[in-house]
Amino acid sequence: MRVLLIRHGQTPSNIAHQLDTAAPGAELSELGRRQAEAIPAALAGESIDAIYVSNLVRTQQTAAPLAAALGLEPQVRAGIREISAGDMEMRSDEESIQRFVDVVFSWPKDLQARVPGGESGQEVLSRFDDVIAEASASGARTVVFVSHGAVIRVWIGIRSTNMDSTHTMEHWLMNTAMVTLDGSPREGWTVQDWTEHPLGGPALGDAAHTGPAGEPEQLHQP
Repeated sequence: MRVLLIRHGQTPSNIAHQLDTAAPGAELSELGRRQAEAIPAALAGESIDAIYVSNLVRTQQTAAPLAAALGLEPQVRAGIREISAGDMEMRSDEESIQRFVDVVFSWPKDLQARVPGGESGQEVLSRFDDVIAEASASGARTVVFVSHGAVIRVWIGIRSTNMDSTHTMEHWLMNTAMVTLDGSPREGWTVQDWTEHPLGGPALGDAAHTGPAGEPEQLHQP
């Protein structure tokens, strides 16, 4: 199966640098809507069979223009939602962000580590794996998953056969950026492309307001 993992468009919470992870979450900003509207043209060369979105409204709004263009009904699955910030929900201070980042990027070594008041790595990996497995079992050949920055980067860092967590920690995943993988749950997943900029092109990027889930880890180092 060909997997197109797309981060949602920009939200006001991204602009405010907040750890916004609970449902329903923020809606898209004006820029986020433009980013979403650019996706259909950017993916015109793909033969997309299905679209999956999380239960957070920003992924559903991001997928809406693509779904309308393709005549597909997005499948809402809570399993691909963002990693819960737990006790740090909606915090924007650097200490909280660094604490969140430190825990989630420790998971390749310790899946039992838990975000304070939130989830463990094993819980996050299992729920995301379940949705990927469901799509694979459906027989779909190319599937779009509109999800979230931190969970996409962590899942790839653990499940990819050719890209480890060091890469995913050190590279941007801006709003509506995409990572393309090929493979299967049984054989594993190979990253074919990591597009750091929005699918509509760098002009739709806003590096200063992409939110903590999409930034290189070193930006949060003291």
